[in-house]
Amino acid sequence: MSQSNITSSLSSHVPSHILGYPRIGDKRQTKFALERYWKGKQDKETTRQAIDQVFNANIQHQINADLDIITTGDFAHYDLVLTQATAFGVCPERFKGAKQLDTFDRQFYFARGRDHTGKLEDAAAWQMTKWFDTNYHYLVPELAADEAFSDLDFSEIFKQVEDAKAVLAANNLQDKTLKVVLVGPVSFLYLATSKLEHKLQHLGKLLPVYAKLLNELGEKGVDWVQLDEPILALDLDPTWQQAFERAYNGLQQTPPQLIVACYFDSLGNNCNIACNLPINGLHIDLTRSDNPKQYALQVIDQLPIHKVLSLGVVDGRSVWTTDIAKYQQLLIEANERLNGTKSIEHERLWVGTGASLLHLPVDISLEQLPSELEGKLAFAKQKLFEVALCAEVASGEVSSEQVAAQTKAINLTPLAGKAEVRQGQFDERYAKQQQALNLPLLPTTTIGSFPQTSEIRRARHQWNKGEISDSEYQQLIKQEIERCVQNQQKLGLDVLVHGEAERTDMVEYFAQYLEGFWLSSNGWVQSYGTRCVRPPIVVGDISRPNAMTVEWTTYAQSLTDKPIKGMLTGPVTILNWSFAPSDTATRDILRLQIAEAINQEVNDLQQAGIKIIQIDEPAFREGLPLKKVEQDHYWKQAVSAFKHAASSANEQTQIHTHMCYSSFHDCLPHIQNMDADVITIETARSGLQLLDAFKTDKEQDGHQGYRNAIGPGVYDIHSPRAPDSEAMQVVIEAASKYIPVERLWINPDCGLKTRNWQEVTEQLTNMVEMTKVVRQKHLV
Repeated sequence: MSQSNITSSLSSHVPSHILGYPRIGDKRQTKFALERYWKGKQDKETTRQAIDQVFNANIQHQINADLDIITTGDFAHYDLVLTQATAFGVCPERFKGAKQLDTFDRQFYFARGRDHTGKLEDAAAWQMTKWFDTNYHYLVPELAADEAFSDLDFSEIFKQVEDAKAVLAANNLQDKTLKVVLVGPVSFLYLATSKLEHKLQHLGKLLPVYAKLLNELGEKGVDWVQLDEPILALDLDPTWQQAFERAYNGLQQTPPQLIVACYFDSLGNNCNIACNLPINGLHIDLTRSDNPKQYALQVIDQLPIHKVLSLGVVDGRSVWTTDIAKYQQLLIEANERLNGTKSIEHERLWVGTGASLLHLPVDISLEQLPSELEGKLAFAKQKLFEVALCAEVASGEVSSEQVAAQTKAINLTPLAGKAEVRQGQFDERYAKQQQALNLPLLPTTTIGSFPQTSEIRRARHQWNKGEISDSEYQQLIKQEIERCVQNQQKLGLDVLVHGEAERTDMVEYFAQYLEGFWLSSNGWVQSYGTRCVRPPIVVGDISRPNAMTVEWTTYAQSLTDKPIKGMLTGPVTILNWSFAPSDTATRDILRLQIAEAINQEVNDLQQAGIKIIQIDEPAFREGLPLKKVEQDHYWKQAVSAFKHAASSANEQTQIHTHMCYSSFHDCLPHIQNMDADVITIETARSGLQLLDAFKTDKEQDGHQGYRNAIGPGVYDIHSPRAPDSEAMQVVIEAASKYIPVERLWINPDCGLKTRNWQEVTEQLTNMVEMTKVVRQKHLV
């Protein structure tokens, strides 16, 4: 569509749009279709038809909400960064024959390490890590030193354009403005790994790829391209700041109009650079700003008069309804400032979501809400209508009387007294624990969960529907725990777990037993690939009425003489993986309330005779503010909460924690301050990059390397491939150079819930056999 047509179609009011939308489907249709395909139970055509139905529904949802600009291109089958890297021809050498596959199958080969057809050899999957401060995980592109970005295939991106156009045509909306979402070139390189000394050395070869893609999108009639550059919310050094000028100077002649999107925080010291890039528009996220009006006006003052400014006022990460009244005056003033002159040929103000709605469940109408929450919650589908209403507010089409103020404040009670700290020093504690536990050198264990079989899920479903009694369900869980313990003993593991058969999710399980949470029935959110979670929603003070894990853990311990780990989720992770208020003061109170609940559970487990208790904190780094000036407060609060949670443990009780899929190089002193006796971390996908941060003799910012015990993950559980014993041995041998062998543990890199028993048995058998070989070397 030409600029004149866009002007005429958008001139009546402020245009509305979103940055992205969930791609799992309101009933997880995408997940189930892909998993059937990977298991060989469904062909590709049937799979794609099922996925296309979800895609078409997403476009229709935007149309039904009467959004002015329809967003596409964000519908990744696994991950958007992965989709783009695959389209750009990125293909690490270890994926032999990958280019025989089309990009639909190739992306799954990279993500899972296995070609589902079985024709190609298994390979180590791409590294997976957190998407900024969210619980979404992206796949990290691996760029070779001579990366050519050749063998381009944009077909998956173009398909979304054509499919979106078809839905628009079916609604007789052929002239509707279409916007395609891509990860911007600078963020793409920032988020990748490279064999070169500096990743920006790839920019010269990458920019022609973007230019080609943008030109072809323009030829296909795409009006706008949204280039996501979330790293603009970080404290960038001058090298990366200058990269933006170079990149966008190289793309300014492309035919689609370009809008750069920054979200999750303010632009900070990148504001001037972002405002003056040679682009057509800029999007900022006001929902994560302490002073949204000041932030918006700062950008307006620096933005050249020919550029569009998109204001994100509908929170893409909050399930609460938008307080439109809060933004009303700001939107009206912004509209007057941006569109106040008659010399401007097009509307300069857009209104949208702060970030992609990817981070929300799809549809609140599928829930049975308690009366006290009626009208207070909005999932992705409902947020679309909020965006449209905010645009009407900005243009004055809705009066102040029609916008009611929303009151969602939660009145909380701070924890009485100060957070407690566990007694004793690590060296003394660990010696007492090892004497009591009598474990061998290089003890073997797992992270906690074992396969959630179809039988377990069926029993839980029947129990929830009242089709089987409480006693029948409990008996089935006991049988599964017995099976899990027996299998671990056969495998020869040293420290066992009960397998978590009774748990749907490591956060949801605890939330259902804690006061102050509400759990949805269908509020699924994508975490990675086809993995979905249902984040609990905080609705009040959090407390623990009764024990949550003691019964199942002690039953497992009664089945074996080997130690059983009590498995708990830590306060930082429970809060970060729930929908909770975003303001710092409220989160500080909630975190300590959860810590007190976990503290009580630790004490009860200990009193019941459980000698090892693991308090998982995979989200420990995830909640770290993006701006450095705000990070010290978070670290102090996060460490304090964990230490309070573990403070009831005596010196003989061994406290473990687990972290995965994050970079720990910048937070090692804080992990050390947590003072867990043993930490298990993911290292299988990241090679030894993470392990390097834990070197005993490594000094960082005046702090020595990690001094407590550590279990580096020796294989990647997210891939179905059986781990190679030699590869696992390399991890342990390398780890022994960093950490004294007396403080090393052997374990997978994460829980085994997503695998099946055949895979788990093969994987753990290899792990135990490898440990015996390495153990013997060190005992000689």
